[in-house]
Amino acid sequence: MMLLGGIALFFLAMQVSNLGGFKRVSGYQVEARFDNIGGLKVRSPVTMAGVRIGEVSSIGFDATTYEAVVTLDLLPEFNQVPTDTFAKILTQGILGEQYIGLDPGGSEQYLQQDSEITMTQSAFVLEEIVGQFLFSKAEESATGGGF
Repeated sequence: MMLLGGIALFFLAMQVSNLGGFKRVSGYQVEARFDNIGGLKVRSPVTMAGVRIGEVSSIGFDATTYEAVVTLDLLPEFNQVPTDTFAKILTQGILGEQYIGLDPGGSEQYLQQDSEITMTQSAFVLEEIVGQFLFSKAEESATGGGF
């Protein structure tokens, strides 16, 4: 019974940590640059239309442009991703893990090894949004605005 519990705990840990369910297959890598990646991590999913098509393979920092450089490892069967694809950092649920969602463009040319996705949207950082909301409410109170 203890062994069965240990096995169940192992599989649960694999699911939660994103270590299971994504087979390492040699695909192709592309880069995307973001002003803020929030809590994005290496091995975070890359999806298109809700389907996992790859994962984040590395995260770096460009000291010249002050941007995060994210390398995406896309599966080889998804080799017709248009070059004008839009990459955005999304969150699973309200407080869930962050991942990259790709919205395909209309180009007839496709991303290849070492291509760069130039249209990106950074992560929404919850603390910044709450701070902006509180600041605007304080400003309304000071100026007598509101209802």
